[in-house]
Amino acid sequence: MTDTAFSALPLPATLLDTLQQLEYEQMTPIQAQAIPLALEGRDLIAQAKTGSGKTAAFGIGLLLRIKPVMFRVQSLVLCPTRELSTQVAKELRRLARFQPNLKIVTLCGGQPIGPQIGSLEHGAHVVVGTPGRIEDHLRKGTLHLDAVKTLVLDEADRMLDMGFIDAIEGIIGHIPPARQTLLFSATYPDQIRDLSTRFQKDPMEVSVETVHTHNQIEQLRYPVSNKEKSSALLKLLGHHRPGSCLVFCNTKQQCADVSEYLRQSGYSASALHGDMDQKDRDQALIQFANGSCLTLVATDVAARGLDINNLAAVVNYDLPHNAETYVHRIGRTGRAGKEGLALSLYGDREGHKIKAIEDYFKQHMTIGELHTLNQNSVPLVPEMTTLCIAGGRKDKVRPGDILGALTGEAGIDGGEVGKIDILDRVAFVAIRIQSAKTALGRLINGKIKGRKFKVRPL
Repeated sequence: MTDTAFSALPLPATLLDTLQQLEYEQMTPIQAQAIPLALEGRDLIAQAKTGSGKTAAFGIGLLLRIKPVMFRVQSLVLCPTRELSTQVAKELRRLARFQPNLKIVTLCGGQPIGPQIGSLEHGAHVVVGTPGRIEDHLRKGTLHLDAVKTLVLDEADRMLDMGFIDAIEGIIGHIPPARQTLLFSATYPDQIRDLSTRFQKDPMEVSVETVHTHNQIEQLRYPVSNKEKSSALLKLLGHHRPGSCLVFCNTKQQCADVSEYLRQSGYSASALHGDMDQKDRDQALIQFANGSCLTLVATDVAARGLDINNLAAVVNYDLPHNAETYVHRIGRTGRAGKEGLALSLYGDREGHKIKAIEDYFKQHMTIGELHTLNQNSVPLVPEMTTLCIAGGRKDKVRPGDILGALTGEAGIDGGEVGKIDILDRVAFVAIRIQSAKTALGRLINGKIKGRKFKVRPL
């Protein structure tokens, strides 16, 4: 046993069993620093990059403070985006398996408020959501925070960047002062310090290294004119051939144009930006995460909260406006000790942005030359495809039910089945392309959990 083993913490045996099942064995640096203090009930300011394990860092103590017999909201987690809220709630549900009858509700904008009101009427222990939608529910009187014992501000710097400071202050006004407040932020600007001074009591500060090194992420920059950017992107993808790639643009229109250009050039690509409706955003994220789509072209709405395993590369089609955003963008790759690749295109007038990034890292970025790249004109093809099933969480459909239907009656080998995502009224399952036709036919003609559901390929 080491001092970074979860078993070294004073946790209930049921929680340790759950952590073991989830393959949580050694604590990450931020978990090792934050969890013991959170268990003591201390307020925290924790500085850590995305992908450092911070959900478990605040989630373990948060869940242990819940009294399931008291069916009231006892913990509130505020997040900047719908994507991060969904990811955090998903991870908290996994961690909460040790505690039966514990209900976690997600409240985000961009989704109908009616079903959320109905869910709250049946009670909840933990609420995860965005400030705007939490405000909506407080205004309508459909959410009550007078029993909250733990408040978490996740990616607080991003919420302040998005202009949520007034909303956060208003929400905190509904929460009893006798609470634990945990503030997690990738950066630590003066606004965060001000927020802490006003709303925390004698907080402990914990921090892990936030700057990525060249050992983790290889960073290359390519000078290019605006009219050559699209062809330059094809050269980068053709040379480096990343199995999965996140391409960042600064505007929604650029994002839509670049993704369409890639599709017309034969690449597997989807867009992700704020003008898309929630259904299309969910599908784009799910297909990218499960390997059915290899390239996601996104605005900075995707810079936070994306949980993509083994992301091979990040491309800055447009350089961001500041170094902090650059750090968040490239932090999608090179996670969990794996190597990553960050490629940036920039024009003559963007030298000041490059200098700001180099100053942040305290090292020079390697300049690449587009004419030296080896060109492979055949785009990579996804190994997976996604099937959409017209039944979800509200229909009591679970991942095991879908897996059982595929590997049982359908006779598909378990190794052919990829990621399974269950939403309220729909489910998505990734299947290796060579088995997709068989799987689709068997699911259409067979049953899941004894019932027939409509199934279609995305």
